[in-house]
Amino acid sequence: MWNQDHFKGRLSLVTGGASGIGLAIATALAKAGAHVCVLDANKEMAQQAAASLAELGGGSGTIARSVADAAVQETIQAYPTAHGFERFHFLVNAAAISPKGSDGLKRLAWQTSDEEWCQVMQVNVNGIFRTMSAVLPAMIEAREGAIVNISSLAGRRYSSIAGAAYATSKAAVEAMTRQFAGEVAEHGIRINAVSPGRIQTPMAERAGAEFNERIRLQTPLRRLGMPSDVAAGALFLLSDSARFITGETLVVSGGRGL
Repeated sequence: MWNQDHFKGRLSLVTGGASGIGLAIATALAKAGAHVCVLDANKEMAQQAAASLAELGGGSGTIARSVADAAVQETIQAYPTAHGFERFHFLVNAAAISPKGSDGLKRLAWQTSDEEWCQVMQVNVNGIFRTMSAVLPAMIEAREGAIVNISSLAGRRYSSIAGAAYATSKAAVEAMTRQFAGEVAEHGIRINAVSPGRIQTPMAERAGAEFNERIRLQTPLRRLGMPSDVAAGALFLLSDSARFITGETLVVSGGRGL
């Protein structure tokens, strides 16, 4: 277990923090006493999430902007000073999109439009590049900080669930994680990733109960994951218990990654 004061009063940024895995991680951070900034393209949902996080006592705020917007970097860099902090201490990149067909299942590779492919890369890959690039200069100056990027099992093996664009983007997330981690390690900053399997989120529900039941039966632990399972892994990697871990990917899949 990490030091109980490790997150207390520290500023954390969670992208995609208004729902699903992002909200679960933001909630866990708030319960640990962090001031959590929820960055989400949906302004109303971001405000609702921040209101619920504020009730947990750690403090909260919002950035209503998509990570696909290049201007998000300036907005992120301006946030700490505007809210009485010197910098972000932690960053979690959970924002991602995974376009589906009308049946809620994956889009086949050759049926993916150029526009859709580029949109996925803009959010899932370029977005993480932008947010890490925004917070790292201040972390480097302070010689302290931790980042967790949310990847996916789809980025590590063939996926019957996710489309080619999503799978490719998540493979890129893990490559970025390793590369950035190697470049900033000498400055005392750690960057890791969490690779979830099938998690019960609104995105997963779109595939239908029958499809999800089939995935459950293929999972050695015989259940789908919960957002809180991913949050537990993310907080471990952000914590001082993982102080000698960087550039790694923690698979949280119930055994489907075996």
